[in-house]
Amino acid sequence: MKKYLKIFLFLVIIGLASIIAVNYYVKSSTKNRIYYSVKKFPKNDVGIIFGAGINGNRPSKYLKDRLDAGILLYKMKRINKILLSGDNGREEYDELTVMKNYCYTHGVDTTKIFVDYAGFDTYSTMYRAKHIFKIKRATLISQKYHLNRAIYIGNKLGIKSVGFSANNGEYLGYNYVCFREYGSIFKSFFDILRNREPRFFGDEININGESNYSKEDKR
Repeated sequence: MKKYLKIFLFLVIIGLASIIAVNYYVKSSTKNRIYYSVKKFPKNDVGIIFGAGINGNRPSKYLKDRLDAGILLYKMKRINKILLSGDNGREEYDELTVMKNYCYTHGVDTTKIFVDYAGFDTYSTMYRAKHIFKIKRATLISQKYHLNRAIYIGNKLGIKSVGFSANNGEYLGYNYVCFREYGSIFKSFFDILRNREPRFFGDEININGESNYSKEDKR
């Protein structure tokens, strides 16, 4: 019994050490690509905003701040187009329509809004941004805890990425999502190694072509 307990503890230690090492590598290799102010922020053609939950037909605090940050960059001419990526996999839960309507009602030209209807996780969003939307460079817009992973995935998939922090005030459960991110970064590291493909593909929507924003969804 002691033998198996020692083996178990050894494997736990190895696992924890691996998670810490991968997180250190990912964070140290991406931290200089995260910006916190519009001043001196590099211009990019495309900004990608990641879904982060809704409350009925309103964005959550996390998502609202991401949308506000993306709209600010758009109005300050730091990005020209916005790609919205999120979950609309259930009829009663549609992040994308909430995100589209929010951008539209806050002054973003709908011809500059593109929509990824199958961005069910960060890896899928970045993979589809590369292969479906043909994006080569992008500004990634999210809270700080999430940006290291998003930038790392983007760069590894061939999208030259920088991040803009959407942090604005306090968030419910922020310590928890920061802790959970250790596991998410570790998983993403192996997603890259095995070149995981997202569950859904679809037809090409070139980011330099016509927007796929549905005019019927305006509110």
